[in-house]
Amino acid sequence: MKKNAVILLLVLTATILSACSLEPEVEKRYKQENPLVADIIIPETLSHTELSTFEVILQQEGAEVEDADFVHFEIWKQDGSIKYGMEEANEIGNGIYQISKRINRDGLYYIKVHAGNNGSLIMPQKQFVVGELSENELEFLQSGAKVENQTEESHH
Repeated sequence: MKKNAVILLLVLTATILSACSLEPEVEKRYKQENPLVADIIIPETLSHTELSTFEVILQQEGAEVEDADFVHFEIWKQDGSIKYGMEEANEIGNGIYQISKRINRDGLYYIKVHAGNNGSLIMPQKQFVVGELSENELEFLQSGAKVENQTEESHH
């Protein structure tokens, strides 16, 4: 008798729970993310003797981001011998932010953009070459090794 009562209780509970339906569009009660999107633009030719301008185009919800909360650039040499500190970007307009920098030596470099707007934070990174690569840098690229992150994350 007790066994039948337990089974009946389980069936009744399952029936009641299955009759419950979710409210339509309940997902709208939660924070909707609008991710920031960045396109890092590196000059086609770079020389350690010339000033180079690096740009990033920021978009959010399909529109250019004017007056982002923050945009910083960070550049370092692959072997860690040169590190340019985090530098605030200049806003040009139409979602374009830039810095101008003279890269002092030839080699393999990385640039990282730290950008935030309306609660979205991104840190895209891109590789680039200035002048000629050393044998070690060529071997690094040919080996397919992953770059070690040479950044200092605590900038706020």
